[in-house]
Amino acid sequence: MAISMADIQHLRKMTGAGMMDCKNALTEAEGDFDKAIEIIRKKGQAFAAKREDRDATEGCVLAATNGDFAAIVAVNCETDFVAMNGDFVGMTKSILDAALSNKPADIDTLKGIKVGDRTIAELVTDRMGVTGEKMELNVYKQITAPTVVAYVHPGNKLAAVVGFNKPNVDEQVAKDIAMQIAAMSPVALVPEEVSEEIKERELKIAREKAVEAGKPENLIDRIAEGALQKFYKEFTLLQQEFVKNPKQTIAQYLAQHDKELAVTGFQRFTLNAE
Repeated sequence: MAISMADIQHLRKMTGAGMMDCKNALTEAEGDFDKAIEIIRKKGQAFAAKREDRDATEGCVLAATNGDFAAIVAVNCETDFVAMNGDFVGMTKSILDAALSNKPADIDTLKGIKVGDRTIAELVTDRMGVTGEKMELNVYKQITAPTVVAYVHPGNKLAAVVGFNKPNVDEQVAKDIAMQIAAMSPVALVPEEVSEEIKERELKIAREKAVEAGKPENLIDRIAEGALQKFYKEFTLLQQEFVKNPKQTIAQYLAQHDKELAVTGFQRFTLNAE
């Protein structure tokens, strides 16, 4: 049967699939839209099975806020070409919107949320059928606080969210802290919150360097402890130098604006190599 251009465009709008894929699906389904949609979705499932062992290191990272809730989501794909595609970015945004609206506790719960008549997991699989690339919802991070702010670095590869202990935090101050987190990649708010695993790793590295440099054995532990203190200054948020004014720490910058203002938590994610 003849398939009209209007039918093809209508199916494309419904599924996001390419024009030729829509035409072929409608031809196979003999003009039945429901069957055509199912054909396109099965194609996505087939691609998912074939691409399971492929690397998906590109993608889109987005973050936003809704009241006292902030979230980051990252959807991975295989190529930067697909990562920058408007439909792919739009799908990632729809996933983020669902996270902001539903506030799921974890990524598995997020994958089960429905957008329209499809779960988020199914949406990602359907998009694989459109692009022919492996895709996966790889990251979901969230925080809740009286004030939250999100920062997405241009290019959609890096995002950060941060929470504060008070409502109505100065917009520029909040943005500065979010950008600091994005730029300087702190591992914790203060030294006491650095995990034992990270502490032991840094001490081990410092000891090995001291031994290689021929330092006296009785000084090795002291040198390693000094290196750990330096690590804290570089990688705990409140001890970091403020990127806009290295003469200040972040703790000093916050106190300068409001002595009672405190960061309650943060999340960060990047696809960039660091």
